[in-house]
Amino acid sequence: MNRLIDFYFDFISPYSYLAHRKIINLNQRKNFNYKGILLGGLHNLGNITAPAFNERKMKNMKNDCNLIAEKNKIPFKWNEKFPINSLYLMRGFLFIGKDKKDKFFDTCFDAYWKDNIDISKDENVEKILSDCNVDKSLFANSIEDKKIKDELKNLTNLAFKKNVFGAPTFIVNDKLFWGQDRLEYALDEFKS
Repeated sequence: MNRLIDFYFDFISPYSYLAHRKIINLNQRKNFNYKGILLGGLHNLGNITAPAFNERKMKNMKNDCNLIAEKNKIPFKWNEKFPINSLYLMRGFLFIGKDKKDKFFDTCFDAYWKDNIDISKDENVEKILSDCNVDKSLFANSIEDKKIKDELKNLTNLAFKKNVFGAPTFIVNDKLFWGQDRLEYALDEFKS
């Protein structure tokens, strides 16, 4: 039996959001192991300039995301605050208990890429935590915990060592598939 498909993501990645929504639409969530990384940190390790900082790429990326969302009937709105610093939410994803992780994940992604909410603002994070029934004081303390900080760094470094250079990336059977448009290939490999 094949292992789960590792899905490397960051909340700031619109393509990760679109891939996640496609996974849900295909009713395949149970086959994925969601691995949060810090995309900015990954880009720094690989000396990669993110598309968000290239005017031509950015223009194309907005159009591309809208086309993908429309074709796949995914609710999507380009966030006016793109890009944001996702550090605290990515740490939060690691802290959140298994019983609330899916809800937190969906709520963060939907807030940013469906509802156009600035999820880097404290009051919006507090609303997300409230919606997920997560104690905001415990959350604030935990995302500053050295263990959580190190875990996110280690996951990002490990992803880099596995040749992950962007998000989303899927790894199954030691094969890497980069981009939301490679989701079906990753699923084919998983089923083979």
